[in-house]
Amino acid sequence: MRVGVLTGGGDCPGLNAVIRGIVRKGVQEYGYEFTGFRDGWRGPLEGSAVRLDIPAVRGILPRGGTILGSSRTNPLTVEDGVRRIRENLAGHGVDALIAIGGEDTLGVAARLSDEHGVPCVGVPKTIDNDLSATDYTFGFDTAVSIATEAIDRLHTTAESHMRVLVVEVMGRHAGWIALHSGLAGGANVILIPEQRFDLDQVCAWVTSRFRASYAPIVVVAEGAVPADGDMVLKDGTLDSFGHVRLSGVGEWLAKEIEKRTGKEARTTVLGHVQRGGTPSAFDRWLATRFGLHAIDAVRDGAFGTMVALRGTDIVRVPIREATARLKTVDPRLYEEIGVFFG
Repeated sequence: MRVGVLTGGGDCPGLNAVIRGIVRKGVQEYGYEFTGFRDGWRGPLEGSAVRLDIPAVRGILPRGGTILGSSRTNPLTVEDGVRRIRENLAGHGVDALIAIGGEDTLGVAARLSDEHGVPCVGVPKTIDNDLSATDYTFGFDTAVSIATEAIDRLHTTAESHMRVLVVEVMGRHAGWIALHSGLAGGANVILIPEQRFDLDQVCAWVTSRFRASYAPIVVVAEGAVPADGDMVLKDGTLDSFGHVRLSGVGEWLAKEIEKRTGKEARTTVLGHVQRGGTPSAFDRWLATRFGLHAIDAVRDGAFGTMVALRGTDIVRVPIREATARLKTVDPRLYEEIGVFFG
C-alpha cells in the first residue's frame, strides 16, 4: 500500500505533527509507503511529489508551517482536473490519499471520493475552528495564544498613551479566535461576524472605559459587520474557491471611533502572525492523534470520512457532513461574556 499525503489551504501550526503521525504509524505498524504531494491540490494535479519516510519526518513535530507546502488550488475548476489527478495518483502508485485541510481542501476531497471514486481520508485543519463536525481543529489553540499575547502587550501601550487600540484578528466568518483571545486578553469590546455590531454602542463602551481612567482594547474579527452597513474590505479579490479576501474592518473601526469619540485610536492587524511559528502543546497533541487515526482509517478502507475530535475521542464522520456548514459562535455564548464590555 502506498498512501499519498497533502496539506492544502492556509498554513497552520500542527500540520507537520499530522504528517509525522501518519508516516510513523503507517511505516512502523502497517508497512505502508508514503508519497507527499507538494503545495496542496496543486501536487496531485501537476504530479509534483516527494517521498515520505521516517527520516523525512524526524524533527518536524515542533515546526510550524508544512514541509509539503500548501496552496489554495482548486482542481475542480481546472480543465480535466479530476482526470489529471487520477492519472498522477496512478503514476505515483498511490492507492489512497489523505487530505489535510479546511473547508475548501476537504470539500474537494469529498467530491473526489463520493463522485469520482478517488479513495480519500480527511484531516481537519484550520485556525478558524469553524468545521462543524469536530469540537476543535488543530492550529486554533496556537492562534488564540498568539492573539492573547498580543492583546496583553497592547494593554500597556494603550494605557501609556491613553488611546484606543483596535486589534483585528483572523477567523473569516466565525468569531472563535476573537471570542477566545478577547476574553483571555481582557478586551473591553469583542466584535464577531455572528453578531452585527452597533457602532454607537461600541463608542459608548469606549467612552465608559475612559471615564474609569483606563484605555480600551477593542478586538474585532476580520469578518465582523456593522449593523447599518456592509462588510468592510480592503479589496474585493477572490481566491480560486470564490472567497473574498477579508481584512480592513479594524482600520475602518479605529477611524470611526476616533471621529465619534474624539479619542485617539490606532489599529493592529495581527494577520498571518497568527498562523506562524511553533504549535502549542495542545495542537501538537491533537494533530498527532489525528494523524494516527487517519492512517487507521486508510487501513480500514473508511474512505470518504474525516477524523474528528468529540470530547476526548477521535471519531470518523463523512467528509461531506464536516463541510456542509460552518461552526459559528452560539449567540448565548457571546451574550455570556457581555458583562466585560465597556
